[in-house]
Amino acid sequence: MAATNMSLVPLCVDFSSPEDYFLFIFHVLAGLGTVLLAGSVVCGISHTRALRRQHRFIFMLNTSISDTCTGCGSFYQFLFDVREDFPSKNGTYYIIPSFLGVNIMTFLFAQFDRYFAICHPFFYARFISTKVVVCVNVYSWLHVFSQLFIQHMVPLSKAVDIAVFSRISLSFIIFIKMSMTVKLLVVARYQLMREPPGPERDSKRESLLIIIVVVVAFLFFWGPNIVYIIVSSLTGKQMRVKNDASDLTKILSRMNALCTPTLYLWASPSLRASVWKTVWSKICCCRTNRGLVWGEQTKN
Repeated sequence: MAATNMSLVPLCVDFSSPEDYFLFIFHVLAGLGTVLLAGSVVCGISHTRALRRQHRFIFMLNTSISDTCTGCGSFYQFLFDVREDFPSKNGTYYIIPSFLGVNIMTFLFAQFDRYFAICHPFFYARFISTKVVVCVNVYSWLHVFSQLFIQHMVPLSKAVDIAVFSRISLSFIIFIKMSMTVKLLVVARYQLMREPPGPERDSKRESLLIIIVVVVAFLFFWGPNIVYIIVSSLTGKQMRVKNDASDLTKILSRMNALCTPTLYLWASPSLRASVWKTVWSKICCCRTNRGLVWGEQTKN
């Protein structure tokens, strides 16, 4: 019987210095935190009917699903010797980075949703239904992964052209997001001041706050990576790193998946209450009950 040769992917560091231990532990904690926070947001929204009926929480659900996938994928991309750039090394065919692309598309659609909800409420109430919002979120997944599928099916020269087109599209989307954020700040402030105080006004203000804060955080974490992409495309020079675990631009962009669900929970009291009731209260109560049972057994 012929022997089977299996080559295991090495870890991202060789643990020859204290910095290696710090980097490895950092990626473990960042990935675990992303999965726990984003996963709890997914559970909280999907198990609460009142939240699922609101369009802004559908967008939050979509980004949280992609953030959870990013967190799970980071255990491979950032803990092992992996580099997704060209030429790839132990890569995932750009599947893991594509989850961040779903986030970008979803944020863009969410901004348009809030713009029409605040600036054109009659048009929004008539044409933008829950089914439309769900279809838009599904389209963000189909758009990103169908483009990825085509990129891997065509010859290398065409794949390079698609990659260049994707980078140009990313820059264009970033410009639209910045313009929409400024537009929402100016218009929404005027519109909300005209509305009487009430639950509807508070809901619009909360959703607007979430969108703006999340977009600002997105630009902060993605800014260095975007600048690097533009500079490398213009100059043809790329920064050589050992793997993605030591690439600061990719570490920052990955941290966006941890920051986004954190901001959701910070800005939305209703989401915090749902996540606590659905996930964390059951975990804490389970631990408390186990502790009480263990204490009674030791007394007896």
